[in-house]
Amino acid sequence: MSAARADQAQVSAKVGFGEGAGSVSTGLGQLDYLVGELGRGARLQLSLEVAPGAVDPAVAGAGRKVGEALAPLLRAGGAAGTGFAWAPADEALAGSVIEVSERPMLVANADFSGVGGLGKNVVRVFLDELAAGAGLNVHIRVLEGRDPQNVLRAIFKALGASIGQACRTPEGGVPS
Repeated sequence: MSAARADQAQVSAKVGFGEGAGSVSTGLGQLDYLVGELGRGARLQLSLEVAPGAVDPAVAGAGRKVGEALAPLLRAGGAAGTGFAWAPADEALAGSVIEVSERPMLVANADFSGVGGLGKNVVRVFLDELAAGAGLNVHIRVLEGRDPQNVLRAIFKALGASIGQACRTPEGGVPS
């Protein structure tokens, strides 16, 4: 299991191969659910804990630490390093294409501000920091979706699936 820790009292993240119960506790129930969707989509055990405190730094730290925990899996010998996926969530459909990169970034056609009951740009900050921490070039496209909750679910499911693909060998196995 790969682990990344920022100030022990603030944020801890662990990611490992295998499906199963992970635990996510950011203090924001909707973000907890979305990060859980990412882990399930990736077929990875993901644990994330954020100490109570100011929301903005906690969300940024959580995204960064999840990315840093993913980085060794993405760069392991034999890992594909790239992934792509489309995922539905009711009427919403979103796609994600990722690649390990020395110039990490998030490019998206979705407006993340205040979506899903989360504060202004919480999702954007989390995804920006995840991309930076993992060293990923992340492209997100929303093709359909009226309900903001479903759009976010589709995005996190697609991103999770593309991360899972990038962490595994081109044949779908676990790198050695």
